[in-house]
Amino acid sequence: MNRQAQAAVLFLTGAALLHAGLTDLYLRYVKAGLQPLLLAAGAVLVVTALATAWYEWKRGRGKPSTAPEPDAHGPEPHGHGHAHAHREPRISWLLVLPLLALILVAPPALGSYSAMRTGTALQHPYGYTTLPAGNPVPISLVDYAGRAVYDHGRSLGGRQVRITGFVALDRTGTPYLVRMALNCCAADAQPVKIGLTGRIPPVLQPDSWLEVTGAYTSKQAKDPVNNGPIPFLKVSVARPVPTPHDPYDESWNT
Repeated sequence: MNRQAQAAVLFLTGAALLHAGLTDLYLRYVKAGLQPLLLAAGAVLVVTALATAWYEWKRGRGKPSTAPEPDAHGPEPHGHGHAHAHREPRISWLLVLPLLALILVAPPALGSYSAMRTGTALQHPYGYTTLPAGNPVPISLVDYAGRAVYDHGRSLGGRQVRITGFVALDRTGTPYLVRMALNCCAADAQPVKIGLTGRIPPVLQPDSWLEVTGAYTSKQAKDPVNNGPIPFLKVSVARPVPTPHDPYDESWNT
C-alpha cells in the first residue's frame, strides 16, 4: 500500500461516512445526536485524503528523472545500493475491510433475538414530566415502563396511552413490546420491555412493529435474564405500523 492507495482508502472511508451521516444509514450505528460528529469525521478524512494526494502529486513532479546517486561508501554486496523504496506492509490492506462492510452491508436494527437474550435495562427516572393533552396520549415505551414500575401508574392519571415498539415472544409465547434503548451506539443498545395483556392480536410476528393503545395495569413480571421488572399494558387496540425512522429509543438519556 503506497501513499496513493492510502489516500484512496481515506477518501472512500470519508465519503462513506458522509453518505451514512446524510442519510438514515447512520441510525443503524449511532444515536441521532452524534450525526454532526460523524459528518465532521467524514469531512476530515476526505480533506486529509485530498491533501495527501496533492502532496504526493507535487512531490512526484519535483523529483529529478535521473537515477539515484550510488552510496558514498560504495555498493552493497551483490551490487545493491542503499537507494530503495520503503513500502508499507501489505497487512495495511486489511483497513479496506471495514470500508467494504460500511459500503456493502447495512446491518438491520437489533430486534427480538437480542431483546429476549438481554435483561431489561429499565432505570429509575429522575422525575416525571406532565403528560401532553389528548386521550389516548402518545408516550414512549421507556417512559411508560418507568411510570408503571416506579410510580405505580399514578403519574399516568388513569389515561389511555399509545405506544409503539416491536414484538418479541418469550419461550412460553408471552408477547412483549420492546424498544432498544442506547446511550451512544448500537453496540451498547439494551432492551426495555413491557408485557401485553388484554385485546392482543391472535397472530404476532416477532420483529413486527405495533402501535398499541391501552391502559395501565398493576401486573408485573420478572425478566428471566436479569430479574429486572417488566410492567404490563392492558391493550384495547393494536395495529401494525411500519418500522420508524429511528428504531432506537434515546429518551432515557436526553
